[in-house]
Amino acid sequence: MKKSLMSKYMIPFIQWYALMILIAIGIDFFLHQFNLVFIGRYLGTIGTLLIIFSFIYSLRKRKLIQSGSPGKLLSLHEYLSWIGSIMLLVHAGIHFNAWLPWLAILMLLITVGSGLVGKYLLKRANETLKEKRVSLLQTGISNEQADKELFFDSITVDLMKKWRIVHLPITLLLGVLVILHILTIIMYSK
Repeated sequence: MKKSLMSKYMIPFIQWYALMILIAIGIDFFLHQFNLVFIGRYLGTIGTLLIIFSFIYSLRKRKLIQSGSPGKLLSLHEYLSWIGSIMLLVHAGIHFNAWLPWLAILMLLITVGSGLVGKYLLKRANETLKEKRVSLLQTGISNEQADKELFFDSITVDLMKKWRIVHLPITLLLGVLVILHILTIIMYSK
């Protein structure tokens, strides 16, 4: 039988997510090693702008703009958000004196994670589950036996189908926290 959904999709998803964090740690380490930590301050602005620009896809999807290929804009959204997230992680660094930025980073990580679920896992997992079902039924087993065989894969797919329930509100909460963070920086900067 083919690989399970866990090994086929979840592990690559986790690797992609971990790569984002490792790249951010690597950049942060490099900046600290060469006394360039001040660059992290500017990466916050650039990362935020990249993520804002990536929402062109959302505008196109909701037909608020007419130009652009939805598929290409989705790819642009995914990559700009991922790169912007790395920049924001470097910008955040390790500061234990400010809870608002940490909360925003937590929301960022959750948002990226839920976005990666939509990108990498849901569509492919659904297709794989259907292929496995067809394959099992072709071997002559009953629907009930196929259901038992695919039980854990079905649960995995059902959980992944709920990704938009998390992705959209967390993205909005992330936006609110970013705005609050920017406002506090403006209010308390000297």
